[in-house]
Amino acid sequence: MSRGLGSWRRASPAHRQDGLAPRPEPVEVPPAWRRYAGARSRWRGGSQVRVLRGGAETFPAQLGAIASAQRSVCLEIYIFEEDAIGRRFIDALCERARAGVEVRLLFDAVGSFGLSATAQDEMREAGVEIVEFHPIAPWRKRWNLSHRDHRKILVVDNEVAFVGGLNIGEEYEAAAAGGGDWHDMHCSLRGAIVLDLARCFRRTWVANGGKDYPAPPRGDSVANVSEPGYARMIDNALRKRRRAIRRAYLDVIHAAQHEVLIKNAYFLPDRELRQALGRAVNRGVEVSVIVPGSSDVRLVEWAGLYVCRQMSKLGVKVLRWGGVMMHAKTAAIDGVWSTIGSYNLDARSLRYNLEISLEEAARGTDTRIRIPTMEECETCKGSGAKPGTQPKTCATCGGAGQVLSLIHI
Repeated sequence: MSRGLGSWRRASPAHRQDGLAPRPEPVEVPPAWRRYAGARSRWRGGSQVRVLRGGAETFPAQLGAIASAQRSVCLEIYIFEEDAIGRRFIDALCERARAGVEVRLLFDAVGSFGLSATAQDEMREAGVEIVEFHPIAPWRKRWNLSHRDHRKILVVDNEVAFVGGLNIGEEYEAAAAGGGDWHDMHCSLRGAIVLDLARCFRRTWVANGGKDYPAPPRGDSVANVSEPGYARMIDNALRKRRRAIRRAYLDVIHAAQHEVLIKNAYFLPDRELRQALGRAVNRGVEVSVIVPGSSDVRLVEWAGLYVCRQMSKLGVKVLRWGGVMMHAKTAAIDGVWSTIGSYNLDARSLRYNLEISLEEAARGTDTRIRIPTMEECETCKGSGAKPGTQPKTCATCGGAGQVLSLIHI
């Protein structure tokens, strides 16, 4: 049974075991990108990052990786729905467990409230180890409903990993496949960065009562290949790192010289972040923020509209997503730095949730995150359609689901 965590934890035995080996010298990020790198530690050279858009790209890649697992599958998830998509993951996990692969599932008790005991028993009988993060138990000392595991991590054989904003559920599946067609972004990873994610999973697993197992090697113990791109994982599990992801955002916004592009599902930034974006505009930086046009949490949508109008007064270009729901948590700076993860720019991610973010420093990262507006889409412009009326089959911007409208003051 999970012990749960009612507050931000200090270093646990799992953390201390992870830190026994001496730390090698940090990776040297190229000088042109160093201004965006922040602290030099934990950057991994030679890591391969592939951006995945929506369930149509993410779910097949994840299920394919699970099916090919030979040694271990580690899945940490906030929402695990027991629908058609969830059923595919349950079957895949059970099949690998029966084949002798070590399969571990760590899910959040509130986010995955709909995952039935029957489904859990089925997985356990197949050999899947399961830990429930912070079970719903208000009678327990220091229990806190707000403290949730909001991460979405999958690590297979310590060789390939996935991280981003997608939960497991039909709402993320493409409309053509009968899903809700929510827009979100994930990424698949290979290289030394995978070991960082594997160790992050293990720390949370052990801290919440999961059966201990040998720690994967440190990411910086693997030779970093000289490649154009560099990646870094940032998590906020430890008390001293609670604001690490927010600090990374502030650092790159302060460093921005040309463009800041933020796409965030629940955009309620604190005063310091708002001021940083306003100062970037004053420096001549083009700052754009994309928010949902219609949110699944209406209270956040209404509060966000007020914040976005205030940001517009500072010169920030705020765009509303025209589709069903925009659930992504991404950003790109100057076409060099980008991030994809689970972190929302709101108080819940800052104060309560376990979150994770993947930073990448590589030329042209913004092209993989950016969605063209109606005015930028050459296909839609060629069709002669007006904003909001372009064909839904547009291969470039995805059709009406990707139309962005400007928020006016």
